[in-house]
Amino acid sequence: MQQADVAAARADHGRALVPAALPDPADLAGPWASELARHSVLPATELRPVLDRVTGQLREAALAERYDPALPAAAGGDLVRARIHQPGCLEIGMELLGAHLEPAADTAARVRRIAAVLAAFARGFTEATRSLVLAEHEQVTRAALEARRVAEEARRRSDLRLRTVVDSAAVGIVIFDPDGRLVEVNETAAVMSGYTPAQLLRMRVTDFVPRESAPEVWAERPRLLDGSLDRLRVVRPVRRADDSDVWIDAVVTLLGPVGGDEQLLVAVVSDVTDQLLMQESLAHQASHDPLTGLPNRSLFFERLRTAIDAGSSGARPGVCYLDLDGFKVVNDTLGHQAGDRLLQVLADRLRGALEPGGHLVARMGGDEFVVLVPRTADRAELEEVATRALGTVRRPVRVDGRDIVISASVGVVRHDGELGIDELIAAADTTLYSAKRAGRGRYVLYDRDRHRDDVARFELSSQMPEALRRDDFVVVYQPLVRLADEQTIGVEALVRWQRPDGQLLGPDRFIPLAEETGLVVPLGRRVLDEACRQGRVWADAYPGRPLTISVNVAARQVTESDLVADVAATLERHDWPPELLQIELTESDLMGSPGRPLATLRELDRLGVKIAIDDFGTGYSNLAYLRHLPVHRLKLAGHFLAGTAERDDVILRTLISLASALDLEVTAEAVETREQAARLREYGCANAQGWYYAPAVVAERVPDLIRDPFLRAL
Repeated sequence: MQQADVAAARADHGRALVPAALPDPADLAGPWASELARHSVLPATELRPVLDRVTGQLREAALAERYDPALPAAAGGDLVRARIHQPGCLEIGMELLGAHLEPAADTAARVRRIAAVLAAFARGFTEATRSLVLAEHEQVTRAALEARRVAEEARRRSDLRLRTVVDSAAVGIVIFDPDGRLVEVNETAAVMSGYTPAQLLRMRVTDFVPRESAPEVWAERPRLLDGSLDRLRVVRPVRRADDSDVWIDAVVTLLGPVGGDEQLLVAVVSDVTDQLLMQESLAHQASHDPLTGLPNRSLFFERLRTAIDAGSSGARPGVCYLDLDGFKVVNDTLGHQAGDRLLQVLADRLRGALEPGGHLVARMGGDEFVVLVPRTADRAELEEVATRALGTVRRPVRVDGRDIVISASVGVVRHDGELGIDELIAAADTTLYSAKRAGRGRYVLYDRDRHRDDVARFELSSQMPEALRRDDFVVVYQPLVRLADEQTIGVEALVRWQRPDGQLLGPDRFIPLAEETGLVVPLGRRVLDEACRQGRVWADAYPGRPLTISVNVAARQVTESDLVADVAATLERHDWPPELLQIELTESDLMGSPGRPLATLRELDRLGVKIAIDDFGTGYSNLAYLRHLPVHRLKLAGHFLAGTAERDDVILRTLISLASALDLEVTAEAVETREQAARLREYGCANAQGWYYAPAVVAERVPDLIRDPFLRAL
């Protein structure tokens, strides 16, 4: 138990309790003193000062930012040193202390802190009791040795004193000969065993510790008798007179001269049943999830390590990492109590469906579960387990009169003989999110190449905040060309990531990550500001050639920030005309999205800002819906130009015609040839951009684009 306390202290076991969640220490010390007064020889008035000090130590341990097991252990020892060690004292203290700390057990981390405090308190009490017992045992031994050195009359007087000490001891004392025959016992040992002292004196040690069940104990007997072993400690269950078991902690030493004719052995015996049961309970709490009762992360990793160590090429372990789909919606709509009940039911179902097959089901935290299959011949067995888990989760769960139907995504990984534990779980985690991206409600098998790509994506994602702080993102500009006279009328601001190693990443590498993490909001705000600032520089240098500045905006910028306020502030800061700012959003972000996106577009329209739908044709392609949106321009996706069949040409011509009929100015993207530009001009397309004219260039080259948009050689 002491090793567990040390490990807990090193890991900062649990989270410090909140002082406001604990009652006043006097509320514990008073009832504790009153209750102990009925079991101790000390009155409540003498007990109270000791308990005031002990409760202060326990409270300090519970509230400490970093847990120190020495404080509660010292509190347990102080009770014993104050002679508060009679039977039942520890049980009373644990019950009252548990009730005192219970109001603060509001999270799993704080439950672990409380469990650690209780465990250390019990350990301190037990160790102090054992020390007291050993001291009393030494006193008995000295008295016995003295008795052999005095005359017969003195021996009788000494025997009387010895008898008094033995009978008054709070622990069991059993004296027996080398053959195991009991020759002396005290009342405490008799009560502990359920026999009378007279009955015990007709018995042998083998009646309680049989040679066949404890050969290692009996193998040490010769060493005790010849003096090569000072003491022998035995912790084991023994059978009582009523056929129940009691756990004893016995310390056996030699009583009498080494090699003498009157050698005896004495055992000082403590009943540690309650302490062991408490330790088992605390160990279970430390290794199991308090909400579902499933094994927690700690126990899962322990079992996984064992399975990997025992694995072979033909029978390796595998894991199915499971995450509920849309669980947050349950918490947000039905409440966390309903969410907890759902987790409990699903945990019971998964346990019932998978544990009979020898699999371990554990809760990793939140709405994540993991299934350990200790031995698998191939991935097919893991697929069968994943399929059964998915079917188990899909069954409706009745909570508070409602049927909740939910699905799960599962990442399936079989150990390949090389992956470490952390690598295996990381592989399962990334595979799980591949299942999420693939549509949810399914399992996906681990693929090494995909995992490598996912890890690279996650590394980029983790580096983005620092890159944003260092201003590593640069803005480049591609010209928007008027087809009628092939003059540059504007530029589209495009962002690139200039990494410290010199690598320049395109938006396809990091914009999806920025959208997932929400960093697209500050990044988009920075691009908007830089583009308008640079536009003012060009306008001041070329007052007769105003350029439209087109900036892409992500859906999260509309829903998670005040885009209208950001745009208005930027326009004012750089004195940029709103009619020369074009905001581009993709049709998938807008089509069929009522509410805030539509309201934002209308506010931008009232400011005078132009709205363009980017990549039209990659999503809904619903021209009729555009009549209800304050949209001014349409940018056709490049694949409309790439088609060579007559049907593709008809679609292109029709889209341009319909957009013009709706008073939408059309810009074609990805124009790469002179023939494509001529065809677009013939069909009535207003503007174009693409490599036929110029790639995206740094801000310093934009004046060249104003004079001539054809910078293909750059």
